[in-house]
Amino acid sequence: MDNNPNFEEIKNRFKTAGLDEKIKIYTTTRGLSVEQFKELLRMFPIQHLDKLERAMA
Repeated sequence: MDNNPNFEEIKNRFKTAGLDEKIKIYTTTRGLSVEQFKELLRMFPIQHLDKLERAMA
C-alpha cells in the first residue's frame, strides 16, 4: 500500500501541522494512492471539512 517512500514523513508532518498547513499538504501533495489520501483525511478535523472542500474546488 505504501507506494511512496516519503509517505510516513508526509503523514508525520500532517499529524503535527496546524489546520492551514494540513490543507496545504493535502491539496498540494502529488503521487499518493487513494488509500494514502484517505489515511490523511482520517486525521483531518471533521469540523473543518468544509474549509478543505473549498480549498480543493
